[in-house]
Amino acid sequence: MRVRIKYSKQGLMKFIGHLDMMRYFQKALRRAGIDVTYTEGMSPHMSMSFALPLGVGMTSDSEYVDVDLNTPVPGSLIVERLNSSAPEGVHFTQAREIPEGKAHKGMNLAARADYTLTMRPEYAWGEGWKDELMKWLEQPHITVMKKGKKTEKEVDIRPLIYEAKFSGDKLVLGLGAGLDRNVRPELVMKAFADASGRSFQPFMFLINRDEVYADLGQDGAHRFTALIDLGKEII
Repeated sequence: MRVRIKYSKQGLMKFIGHLDMMRYFQKALRRAGIDVTYTEGMSPHMSMSFALPLGVGMTSDSEYVDVDLNTPVPGSLIVERLNSSAPEGVHFTQAREIPEGKAHKGMNLAARADYTLTMRPEYAWGEGWKDELMKWLEQPHITVMKKGKKTEKEVDIRPLIYEAKFSGDKLVLGLGAGLDRNVRPELVMKAFADASGRSFQPFMFLINRDEVYADLGQDGAHRFTALIDLGKEII
């Protein structure tokens, strides 16, 4: 049985990196008494995978981990047990059963992530930058240098900017996500800063991940669905 667990990561937990979160989950699942499947071979480990690792310094309302279980457990009980020993800043919200198989893993389905950006009060871009940003996003192509683990290449990220809007002083961005289409919100904002002659500093924006989606559309038509909505309730 495969279960998708959704949780939030807030406060000081934003400084905890992905590898440490993986170690935390192994301990949390054991403390919760959840019968997790282990891989076979010389070095067995818990069968689990994260949909979209979160960058250090970001908060999130929608983190996902897929876990294989030997023994079925009601979703509400999984959430209750994990929350009973969760550290401050981590809160589990839902657990649903998903189909087994590689194609159904969150890490292979993630196609879009929504973020809310708030500029820190010690930084300022002056009047008019919001209108300039929206105008800049109207262009058909936005080419940036995107760094990989070993290479750096020129990429047009405009097709992967699905949404951009302001809600008061907060900027909401819907961006491409996943193994070969991931666009970080800092990359978008740095590209705009460079194009408009503004200075850009790392961590000048508070960034929260709002949701992660799969794309169930066909023939080029997008139909984004939250990863948790692909599962069914476990009674």
